[in-house]
Amino acid sequence: MKNKEIYRDDNKDSRVSLSIGRFIMQLRRLERSPRSFGAAGPLTPGEIHTIAAIGCKEGILMGELAARLGVTKGAATQMASRLEVKGFVRRAPDPADARATVISLTQTGLLAYQAHEELHRRFCQKISACLSSHESEIFVDCLDKLCEALEE
Repeated sequence: MKNKEIYRDDNKDSRVSLSIGRFIMQLRRLERSPRSFGAAGPLTPGEIHTIAAIGCKEGILMGELAARLGVTKGAATQMASRLEVKGFVRRAPDPADARATVISLTQTGLLAYQAHEELHRRFCQKISACLSSHESEIFVDCLDKLCEALEE
């Protein structure tokens, strides 16, 4: 049941609070469970987001990966080690600085990356199909404002 039907008499702030709460609960639900990414198989949200942060580039430095994920280099290294054991990434010394490590996707990692991109594309299409162009612009503006508020 839609929250605006249940709480039709509540004030605007209550409805906003309820909607944000429901949204966060859905995100938490999604973040708890591994998901299958085609031929790449099941990956946890942390694993697939690490793969997405690496992307299909030639490779990125471990420090850059940590910055993209918003975690410490140690946490990024642990995730990279886990993904390396599973065959999704490879690590190599940086040719320009032997102290640094470059991480890149294997063929299996690239399959997972592509499946994840496709999942996002289909999700965006699903949302876009429900909204007019004007509503889409408002939706994006609202998401930007929500992100800004969460950063405070």
